[in-house]
Amino acid sequence: MEITNAKKAVQKARKQIQTYNKEHFIGLYLDARSKVKYAELISLGTINANLVHPREVFCPAIKKRSTAIIVLHNHPSGNLEPSDADRELTKRLHAAGKLLGIEVLDHIIFDRGEEHYSFRDKGLL
Repeated sequence: MEITNAKKAVQKARKQIQTYNKEHFIGLYLDARSKVKYAELISLGTINANLVHPREVFCPAIKKRSTAIIVLHNHPSGNLEPSDADRELTKRLHAAGKLLGIEVLDHIIFDRGEEHYSFRDKGLL
């Protein structure tokens, strides 16, 4: 599946969701043609928190020789506004990706419905 926008990324990530009552942090690992080579649930959190570290995000990217990644997580509350922790994590992942030569194309927050928040679309990546 080629990922050309945030909506397609969310569709792919939904397949990794076990329950919408907890935060799921998902990585989509892409090849040079923006096709998903691999998708992984990186972290399963609580109703309002999730612990994510760059090493867990980039380990599959290195193993699968991905050229880019898209990270996504759901907000069980339905509030799509990123928290301060979401913003800080996005900055850390972007910096780590630059160092590794693996581009972070987007960080997307989504809800149970059709809505999502894309850091890329907001010009924050």
